[in-house]
Amino acid sequence: MKLETLQECRTAIDRLDDKLLEILNARMKVVHRVGEIKNSAHEAIYRPEREKEIIDRLVALNATQESLLNRAAIEAIYLEIFAVARNLERAEKVSFLGPLGSFTHQAAESRFGAMSEYVAKSSIRAVFQSLETKRAKYGVVPVENSTDGVVGETLDLLAKHDVKIVAEMNLSIHLAFASLAENTREITKVYSKDKGFGQCREFLVEHGLNEVEHIPVESTAKAAMLAAADPHAAAICSHIAAKLYGVPTLYENIEDSSQNHTRFLILSDFTNAPSPEAKTSILVKLYDGDKPGALVHFLQDLYEAKINLLKIESRPSKDDSGYKYWFFIDFEGHFEDAHIAPVMRRHRDEIKWLGSYVKGFDAI
Repeated sequence: MKLETLQECRTAIDRLDDKLLEILNARMKVVHRVGEIKNSAHEAIYRPEREKEIIDRLVALNATQESLLNRAAIEAIYLEIFAVARNLERAEKVSFLGPLGSFTHQAAESRFGAMSEYVAKSSIRAVFQSLETKRAKYGVVPVENSTDGVVGETLDLLAKHDVKIVAEMNLSIHLAFASLAENTREITKVYSKDKGFGQCREFLVEHGLNEVEHIPVESTAKAAMLAAADPHAAAICSHIAAKLYGVPTLYENIEDSSQNHTRFLILSDFTNAPSPEAKTSILVKLYDGDKPGALVHFLQDLYEAKINLLKIESRPSKDDSGYKYWFFIDFEGHFEDAHIAPVMRRHRDEIKWLGSYVKGFDAI
């Protein structure tokens, strides 16, 4: 039936929403039973490899249909469904590098949804401690930025703490211009983190905002909070900060460069099952004394086992164990895969396994 009027379209949408709600409730009843089974077996609720398997299957199915949805749309819808489902199975706390409204908060919410209980921590070390003391089940921390490089503190803490990487996500860092003012002519001051002004210089010049007062603050979240209290102020901040503090977004994605990405890790205490697109992170400690070329020999073993190396990063050792450098290595595959497990066993005295997880899952 061809829909001729706006009211006919709205009526059709209402009927479809009724069906969607019925289907979602049926899905959540099955999810609740899944939670009972997992809880009785003391299994982890969050299974990122299973979530990616579902999304991949739906994207493939979508390609066979006349659809207006793309992969990003399907991910956005189903990641929120997954987050609601996890809370029905077992509600668990998520700690992250704060403050509220930070990009790490945005990354965490993209995976764990609006219903989860979030705990903002003042440092990356505090996130690790919340996991080890069981005050939180999951932790979200940054590990690498396309502009600033690796986050050394995260790598150092992975070396020292007994937590596992269970997932990763890549977040495009977009900045919003938020204000209670109805137009830019009413704005007399702009708040942001110091880097925010430099990253959005072209936008500020284009809109005549380079001449108003620029006030640097400790975070873009603080900028949004201050803008929420002043109708003549604005904030350069994250989208989630603007939403959190109720400041309308006047302009989105105002940064000069669109190439700024941050890789975040999700940390917990369980092991993911093997999956076709797995990635493994390890820490290698090679004694730099009587074994010249130790790193070369180790990498040769990876090569001979046909293990595809994705990244290697060195960090100076900060203990008195005799190791001068630690090497953080990422490679394709799960540590239990048949061609990888023998190498892991052969070098068990030199390797700390940090986690095997689904690679390259973008945050929405």
